[in-house]
Amino acid sequence: MYKKPFNVLMRCAKKYQSDRFCHPHMLSYLYRKFRREWSTFSNSEILAVCKILLDSRAFTKEEMSQILCKLISCCVPESKQKLVRDLIKNEEFHYVEPRHKTIFMDKMWNIGQAVKESHYIEIEYKRTKDKKVVKRKVQPVSIMFSEYYFYLTAFIDDKEAREHFDVINDSFPTIYRMDRIKSLKVLDEKFHIPYRDRFQEGEFRKRVQFMYGGRLQKVDFEYSGSDIDAILDRLPTAKVISEEDGVYTVSAEVFGTGIDMWLRSQGDCVKIINRS
Repeated sequence: MYKKPFNVLMRCAKKYQSDRFCHPHMLSYLYRKFRREWSTFSNSEILAVCKILLDSRAFTKEEMSQILCKLISCCVPESKQKLVRDLIKNEEFHYVEPRHKTIFMDKMWNIGQAVKESHYIEIEYKRTKDKKVVKRKVQPVSIMFSEYYFYLTAFIDDKEAREHFDVINDSFPTIYRMDRIKSLKVLDEKFHIPYRDRFQEGEFRKRVQFMYGGRLQKVDFEYSGSDIDAILDRLPTAKVISEEDGVYTVSAEVFGTGIDMWLRSQGDCVKIINRS
């Protein structure tokens, strides 16, 4: 992030150092200017972050209000704070918290530390399909966010549990919604994943819709709607194969069944032509 402006700073410093009229404190001034301009948020950036947070609906109403208050108080000059608050106050007043009403940020932090230090964790998790609470010992590999919820992605260290998977010996992690984790214990035991086999959440995120896991597949479909950019933004792996009379043939690589839910939501604008 800082590489480009820092390089500019260094070039300026060398220029001033070669100038016989250079002020002795010029380099210090340039450094302070660099830190001030590139390590703090602008008012517009804070406004954008606040809007994104409100639209995420990721936290309880109390948590959301606290986070917004801290952001504005810490990052916006006092003279502009009222303006930023006025620009978001209507959305904040009408904010609808998630139905689970669960506070889990401390739990999420503990999971994040376990991911970083490669510790096994034991969780008690309330399943969606039958509301049963099950215990799992897992290798946590990432924390992700999608469609109002935070998720833990982890590899199950339980052969009996894996026997019930749709894909036996699935090489990709299982997805757990953070608010459904009823209890968490970070174990002293560690796991090791070779660097070449490490889980890359960025690549995984491109291919998963609504955080539904499953096998990797390629889906080809026709799109006849008005905004192909919206399709390509929604499916980062999607590529336009061809276009004729406003009908686009699109191919995308995705995990699981979440893609079906999304394709159905497009109605008559989408027609699946092939899966592989």
